[in-house]
Amino acid sequence: MGQGTSSVACAGSGQQQAQGEYQEVDQNKIQGKDFTLQVPDECLSCIFEKLSSVDRKSCSLVCKRWHWVEGQGRQRLSLFAQENLLTALSKLLSRFEHVTKLALKCDKKLTSVDDKALFIIGRDCRQLKKLKLKGCKQLTDDGMEIFARVCGPLKKISCGSCGFGARGLNSVLQHCLNLEDLTVKRLKGLYEGPSELIRPGCGKIRRLCLKELYNAQLFGPLLAGSKHLNTLMLSKNSGNWDNLLDIITEHLPELVELHMEKLQLSDGGLQSVARCKNLEVLYVLKAPECTNAGLSAVATGCRRLRKLHVDGWKAGRVGDEGLLSVARACKDLQELVLIGLNATVISFSPLATSCHGLERLALCNSDTFGDPELSCIAEKCQSLKKLCIKSCPISDQGMEVLATGFPNLIKVKIKKCRDVTSASVDWLQTNRKSLIVTLDDALPSTTTDLPRAVQPGTHRAPRGSTPQNRSPLAKARLAIVAGGSFVACTLLRWSSTSGSGSSSPAGA
Repeated sequence: MGQGTSSVACAGSGQQQAQGEYQEVDQNKIQGKDFTLQVPDECLSCIFEKLSSVDRKSCSLVCKRWHWVEGQGRQRLSLFAQENLLTALSKLLSRFEHVTKLALKCDKKLTSVDDKALFIIGRDCRQLKKLKLKGCKQLTDDGMEIFARVCGPLKKISCGSCGFGARGLNSVLQHCLNLEDLTVKRLKGLYEGPSELIRPGCGKIRRLCLKELYNAQLFGPLLAGSKHLNTLMLSKNSGNWDNLLDIITEHLPELVELHMEKLQLSDGGLQSVARCKNLEVLYVLKAPECTNAGLSAVATGCRRLRKLHVDGWKAGRVGDEGLLSVARACKDLQELVLIGLNATVISFSPLATSCHGLERLALCNSDTFGDPELSCIAEKCQSLKKLCIKSCPISDQGMEVLATGFPNLIKVKIKKCRDVTSASVDWLQTNRKSLIVTLDDALPSTTTDLPRAVQPGTHRAPRGSTPQNRSPLAKARLAIVAGGSFVACTLLRWSSTSGSGSSSPAGA
């Protein structure tokens, strides 16, 4: 009895204690006590970092403490750089004093901030490491020079459609001693005034991107003087690049990644690129003047290639001969993208055999990559994980090999291949359930030339027609062939009656 009495007493005391705590919490709610005050500022800042931009802005308006913590924890800031931003810029930056990445963007039709705003940013953002300027046409060379002298440990700068030119860039390269990444795009100031060469400055640039520049040849001294350049991206720049590449490649021993898109480039330029023995990533896009000889030279000289993208723009100058050189020399190839190249089994067979580590393969706009080529690589590409085929003459019969070939294949994307239907994709998903298959712009399946397990359910449209541009009458007839449903028959009767002059389906 004594033990029972004590246990009951303990239970009663526990209930009283819980009830007392509940009443205390309830009393705190009544008194309006803020339990978030017990959360340290560091934890609250981590919570804000997990929120979206909209939710984070809303939370900053809850109270003064949240407003301060959110501002102190923000490292990325994007501002609409219209001219009226100048009036509030100092107070804004005093709140976000720990910003490391800042973007200033202005519409081309509006007046942007001027040099004074750029000076305030350089003075107040002492931890700024990345700066992006877009559409700031009111910025001048003088403003960039002042900014470069007062800014903090800036490592990356990107400028597009801005008003300054060569002198402003040279000031940044000279005074920003930690600068490693530079992107220049459509820089308006380069076209005005006397041509000034872009010098290497402190020579610490590791990544350089030049895009849509009329006189990108001015960057020659910068290219040749950047001994530590690791990544170079050249896109849609005018001028003859064969001669410039011949000069700069001798001075780029650490170049690992090179992108060249829509340049005046020929085999001479590719032969210069072949000097870069440490090159691992190469993009040669929309270069119709390049031939098998240029690709062979690159393959022979750059034997460490891991990624190779070639877009011949259907000029017919790159094919089996160039790819055979790649197969013989580039044993470490992991990613291969071929666009507009007419290659056949002659090159795909040794390519699949030699490149044992090939994991990603994309073939686009090729008139010669068909079912035999797909069967060839399916048997020999043991390491392939991702396959993309676009606008190639493969068919449903060729899709059969995907069910048994490519043992490590994870994802397949088929796009704009006219002879591949949705029925073959359904059959492939049934027979290889672990494979992710994406089919875009597919035509309905035919009753012939399908795998045996496929059950045709729709009628094949003639070449040139797609499901999106069929007339209502054609859709109705297609539905009748597919299933012969009562609704489809009714639609067909309505369409026929309307064509013969009836006023409405109800009157038919």
